[in-house]
Amino acid sequence: MKKTLSCVALASVLCSSAFAIGGPSGAKLDYAITGQIGEVVVNPYDTAPLTAVIKNGGYTLSNAKVTIVPKQGGQVISYKVADKHLRTHGGIPVFGMYPDYQNTVEVEYDKSYKGKTEHIKESYKIYAPAIYLESAGTPNQKGALFDKIEVTKPASAKFANRLYYVNNFVNKTGKGTKVVWNNPAGGAIEWNYSPNNFILDTKGEVRWYLEPSKIYDLKQPFHAGVMMGFKQNDDGAMTWGYGQRYAKYDIMGREIFNRELPASYNDFSHSMDVAQNGHYFLRVANADYKRADGKNVRTVRDVIVELDRDGNVVDDFRLYEILDPYRDIVLKTLDQGAVCLNIDAKKAGHTASSDELQSMDTHDKWGDIVGAGPGRNWAHVNSVDYDPSDDSIIISSRHQDAVIKIGRDKQVKWIMGAHKGWSDKFKDKLLQPVDSKGNKIVCEDEYSKCPGYESDKGGFDWQWTQHTAFRIDSKSKKGEIYLSVFDNGDTRGMEQPAIAGMKYSRAVVYKIDENKKTVEQIWEYGKERGKEWYSSVTSLTQYQDDLDSVMVYSAVAGMQFDIAKGRPVGLPSPHIDEFEWGAKEPGIEIKMTNAMGYQAFPFSLQKAFEK
Repeated sequence: MKKTLSCVALASVLCSSAFAIGGPSGAKLDYAITGQIGEVVVNPYDTAPLTAVIKNGGYTLSNAKVTIVPKQGGQVISYKVADKHLRTHGGIPVFGMYPDYQNTVEVEYDKSYKGKTEHIKESYKIYAPAIYLESAGTPNQKGALFDKIEVTKPASAKFANRLYYVNNFVNKTGKGTKVVWNNPAGGAIEWNYSPNNFILDTKGEVRWYLEPSKIYDLKQPFHAGVMMGFKQNDDGAMTWGYGQRYAKYDIMGREIFNRELPASYNDFSHSMDVAQNGHYFLRVANADYKRADGKNVRTVRDVIVELDRDGNVVDDFRLYEILDPYRDIVLKTLDQGAVCLNIDAKKAGHTASSDELQSMDTHDKWGDIVGAGPGRNWAHVNSVDYDPSDDSIIISSRHQDAVIKIGRDKQVKWIMGAHKGWSDKFKDKLLQPVDSKGNKIVCEDEYSKCPGYESDKGGFDWQWTQHTAFRIDSKSKKGEIYLSVFDNGDTRGMEQPAIAGMKYSRAVVYKIDENKKTVEQIWEYGKERGKEWYSSVTSLTQYQDDLDSVMVYSAVAGMQFDIAKGRPVGLPSPHIDEFEWGAKEPGIEIKMTNAMGYQAFPFSLQKAFEK
């Protein structure tokens, strides 16, 4: 009986409380409305803290425009909002707020209610939180995203309104280093870095960053990895991959899809290209490959898979069947202290011998290690770009020092790189260097040492341990390709220099005549910057159609290795540079200190909000 009375009494209390809070007509609306429409929701999708949505309040909104009032001397961010985005987000999407700051956000819009429409202009004060970044627990990490940033060359008028999306990552942490593949042997899952993605304006201010905890977990192998291959699609949304996943989100943080790789493939990294027909080309690996010797392995960075919009596998390009996975001449020239993700200062300046490479089969050494044959990092493909003119792909293979075009029939169309070490099967695919008049350029040592391979000489040079090889669509046509490449510069001339400080990197544009099988170097930058601009790994060079420019990210510039002490000297200091087409000097340069960079590119507000 006491129990029954208690329940009745409790119900009475709850009922009385409900009436006290909301009144007899129902629950009270308890959120603050600070303007003429609805409430302000900061970080609406829990992944982009410097964004907000001013909710529509039940009104029908149209013709909206947003302006983030800059700090003193800062960069204005202003954009129109297509009506579809107002409907999608249930209000006005706000992008580009300053972190840890009371932002002034000016909006204007048409508000319709009961058949009447009025044009409203109003201003909001919105606090955006400070930047949060996962700590690696290491002594050299100091700031959020980077230690400091310098605009070393202020933007020219042409680039004054640029925003740059930066794809960096945090060093390995104790949380994410405990998982490796072993069924079957090998794979690349050990690469597990916290994301460090943000957008900079031309004043060096952070105006957006990714807070990934809702979609990323270092402790879960199917929700971790290295976030790489970011691209802004023509519809404004972002695509990328990480570990065993590939994803698409808009810049507000709204998920469009986030999928596991198809079961036949594993270990995404580096590149996710969006083709003109909406298909995705992902650089992955074979999840279970039976070698000729009967051993089952996970291959490493040597498969391109093509997926349709729904995630179905359309085709794949198995590079260990198309190319020669036992071509090891580059593997024996690489600086073992800086093998892309596998940066080991203790091995700085050392190269692998033929005996070391050959012993790997005997000792069953598999995984993301420099070695020949399927199951090891013999190819290290770091970009893939679809060519719609002949239904083919262009890949950058770092560990072959080669940019290669492959047709739908899985046949090699051409190879751009030093001729040394290629078997007879591929010799007729090797491109011949020519000058601007079409005259043949003669190179030494089986075309590995061309007239421009030394820092004090000009002329043609190949790309070495390169990152990114992108077709410049607006300047190319069938049979003639303009190609932008970041030439990292390790193994230049198929050798290591006498002094590590002699290395340099370049941003390069080549012109390829596919019919004549010739290649012409038409632009370069970086040789004159020497070791200060040298990036042993990562980085990007990419043409930008909107401003007829070339954007370059030298992503670990300044990180050198002391061979005697077996440790790095100097902090990695990524440089963003953007050039007018053909210019010898950049129209803007931004330098970050102490940041592990991968890639960066201009971010378009017009694509994101106005389309």
